[in-house]
Amino acid sequence: MEPVYPLQAVLTPEDPPVKNSRMPDEEPHRIADGEIGRHSADNGGHPTNEGGHPTDEGGMAEPHGAFRRALAEWFERVKRPLPWRETSDPWLIWMSEVLLQQTRVEQGLPYFEAFASAYPAVEDLASAELDDVLRLWEGLGYYARARNFHAAARQVVRDRGGELPCTREDWERLPGIGPYTAAAISSLAHGEAEAVVDGNVTRVITRLFRVDADAARAPARRLVDRLAQELLDTSDPGRHNEAMMELGATVCLPRSPRCDACPVSAWCQAAAAGDAERYPVKKKKAPTPHYTIAVGLLRDASGRFFVQRRPESAMLGGLWEFPGGKCEEGEPLAEALVREFREETGANVVVGERVACVKHAYSHFRITLHAFLCQLDSGSPMPATDLPSRWVEASGLSYLAFPRANRRIIDALTSFPGPWT
Repeated sequence: MEPVYPLQAVLTPEDPPVKNSRMPDEEPHRIADGEIGRHSADNGGHPTNEGGHPTDEGGMAEPHGAFRRALAEWFERVKRPLPWRETSDPWLIWMSEVLLQQTRVEQGLPYFEAFASAYPAVEDLASAELDDVLRLWEGLGYYARARNFHAAARQVVRDRGGELPCTREDWERLPGIGPYTAAAISSLAHGEAEAVVDGNVTRVITRLFRVDADAARAPARRLVDRLAQELLDTSDPGRHNEAMMELGATVCLPRSPRCDACPVSAWCQAAAAGDAERYPVKKKKAPTPHYTIAVGLLRDASGRFFVQRRPESAMLGGLWEFPGGKCEEGEPLAEALVREFREETGANVVVGERVACVKHAYSHFRITLHAFLCQLDSGSPMPATDLPSRWVEASGLSYLAFPRANRRIIDALTSFPGPWT
């Protein structure tokens, strides 16, 4: 068995003081000096120095190398066979990173396959209409990713002749690409020595070092970034980054972490202390707000439905929707819909039967969406802004990109009695 050496990290003045139950209060600017992975009662039979820390047979410690080797060997044994791991094509790696942001691999995999089939090269995405891109993206959420991906592809074709960047610095010049995505692409596709720090890696790092600071705040984020860079295997940064992300996704779970199956638990302070679920430290979440929303399915004499497009700068930007909005406190649904319709389109409507009641959760709030059939009472619907609007046959609604909650209304409409069925 290879000796387990302590990982060490020294805080810089701008880093937050990180308290640790094993660290003396007199050393507030040091993280667990020599304590990570220390087991006083069971040292695996390896020699220790006077402080009780493991050493190799020659007395020279190389902690990061042992950690990296254990991680790499585990990853080669258990890694999931994912299509973006079978290629070094930066275009497909870029695509996977965009699709997997804020998304589980299981959910993102079919989208990756669909996008790779529809847009096999950056030029294909650049020449596509945004409506088509959003329709293919529908259901994945965080639609700004799709808009930025489309805009970035066009920028690559326009400004670089279709040649993709090679460095993290150049990747970050494209719309929607921040430090995490840039580091991921540059390390996985080009072997650049950049550590990738996503939510999974943040969880692993904060547990390895028991970082007692709010992981969402800038000082702790800087500390985690630096620790991840220190642990990085610069001889194969892409594999190391994949392994760290895989560890967080499959073993170092947010709840009930599988410490007994972790290849680097011997180096982990949180595992040693038995409090892994305490990390990463997060501030208590505020109650999730809930909104009641009424929308109108307005039909014209020929049976077409009126829809309008959301501003690209807004949440769900670029998607189509039925007019409507939030109910004020105590306001009846029908009254709210009449008011919202008038404010948004200038038209007055008569509210008819309810077609659907849909409950949906977003990242920071929940909604209950009530959809009603409507008829025009007076005026002609014209959006108050310059945003596009149109009348669409019921069969044509499937070709436009809608938010998931609106799509569920459309699905309910197909089984609701009427000429559109």
